[in-house]
Amino acid sequence: MSESAYPPISNHLEDVEAAQTEGRRKMEWALQHMPILQSLRGEFKSAAPLDGETVGMAMHVEAKTANLVELLALGGAEVAITGCNPLSTHDDVSAALDAHENITSYAVRGVDDDEYYEAIDAVLDHEPTITVDDGMDMIAAIHEDRPGLIETIVGGCEETTTGVHRLRAMDDDNALEYPVFAVNDTPMKTLFDNVHGTGESSLATIAMTTNLSFAGKTVVVAGYGYCGKGIAKKAAGQNANVVVTEVDPRKALEAHMEGYDVLPMAEAAAEADLILTTTGNRDVVLGEHFDEMKDGVLLANAGHFDIEIDLVALEERAIEVYEARDGVDAYEMPDGRRLNVLAEGRLVNLAAPIALGHPVEVMDQSFGVQAVCVRELANNGGAYEAGVHNVPDELDREIAEIKLEAEGVEHDALTETQREYLGSWDHGT
Repeated sequence: MSESAYPPISNHLEDVEAAQTEGRRKMEWALQHMPILQSLRGEFKSAAPLDGETVGMAMHVEAKTANLVELLALGGAEVAITGCNPLSTHDDVSAALDAHENITSYAVRGVDDDEYYEAIDAVLDHEPTITVDDGMDMIAAIHEDRPGLIETIVGGCEETTTGVHRLRAMDDDNALEYPVFAVNDTPMKTLFDNVHGTGESSLATIAMTTNLSFAGKTVVVAGYGYCGKGIAKKAAGQNANVVVTEVDPRKALEAHMEGYDVLPMAEAAAEADLILTTTGNRDVVLGEHFDEMKDGVLLANAGHFDIEIDLVALEERAIEVYEARDGVDAYEMPDGRRLNVLAEGRLVNLAAPIALGHPVEVMDQSFGVQAVCVRELANNGGAYEAGVHNVPDELDREIAEIKLEAEGVEHDALTETQREYLGSWDHGT
């Protein structure tokens, strides 16, 4: 492994040993509830499919992610990792990873923008042969600042919706120069991580941060993709009145047909007790919306970047900004209304002070897919051309089978006659 001038996490902590112990404790608890990664550990340890590879990662560095990182190291890889959001790192978990002889962690909570990108550059100093991203910042840095690395990179994986959107735009411009698996878009990720993970963890974090109930409140969900669907469903299950805002007429119709009120944000903002953005786009909640909001409204974001709520416009309107509660900044308007922003507008389920991210069982599935995709790149990376690739269906099914076996769930299989029928075109009525 190459060395970097930017220091790893251990150089940032006063009591490294205590942090490592606590981080390891968190990881072990999570691993107990991650049967997919447990199953893959045996294979990766015995077969060492990643022997000789260097994996560079930009992820949310917390206990569940750490078990993926250790799995890759167990498979023979040298791993360098940093955070993919300035507020989502758990320093103790980062320290526990850095204690591993084959892992270097540069992830530190609360870094500024310069330090955030310096840490990404430090990971790239290790000259990764495979990248694992959450949001695409590392892939962007490689192409913009370190293009010399591309020649020896066999491929990468992208975890989240925002990152895949960026990658597809990059691919459309013929600017993506190595193959990347769109892990976010495969069923074992999308149907569980985005719906149940984001839905449960966002609302749970908001409830713990504010100590407020959703029952009887009007919850406005901005965006009705998989994440928005999950949040709407979970909020309705807690007896909230759910309003959806959308720009896509088909998704707006889907939300309407599933029983939710659908309104433009200009109207929804005036009714909201909570607005939760999930679009992956910018400028979703703007100045004119702030002017219509009720006193005490909660504003939170479940998208990857902190650009969905226009905090600059909000601060310009405020006569005072103060910390109303840990993780809650109150913006007081001239008329006395207080608009409360959670986690600085960053993704609330990971950036709030007490946030723990998605449930362990959900991330076990997503990280299982990540692991087998890294294995696929190490074994067969040369078979994939530069560009965005769907996760091979057999890899997605492999993770589903492991999960079902762990849960003791049996299911049917197609007969040969059924397979033949589904694969033919000449069987009529």
